[in-house]
Amino acid sequence: QVQFVESGGGLVQPGGSLRLSCAVSEIIFRISDMGWYRQYPAGKQREFVASISKDGPTNYVDSVKGRFTISRDNAENTVYLQMNSLKPEDTAVYYCNADAGRVPLFASWGQGTQVTVSS
Repeated sequence: QVQFVESGGGLVQPGGSLRLSCAVSEIIFRISDMGWYRQYPAGKQREFVASISKDGPTNYVDSVKGRFTISRDNAENTVYLQMNSLKPEDTAVYYCNADAGRVPLFASWGQGTQVTVSS
């Protein structure tokens, strides 16, 4: 069963930090590269944020390079997104999914976690 459970979002001031977590069903986590995606208000299409392969190499959208760090804990079947120097334009609902080259592998999504950057 495909399952993604995101957590860790919240309200933070510009320049602040948050750490997002995503618990993933074991079989999916073990065979997949993993990615974070975000969806802005007004229901626009989710956009790629970052990915990490099974072996560790990472990839980021240009707008978050140097500010966000993706990591994975293979023992806990969990992928993380450390977000530093947050900007108002980072405000979105964040989701994780298996990654197939900057696009989500599965059509099924978790509930997401809301990140709001505002003073």
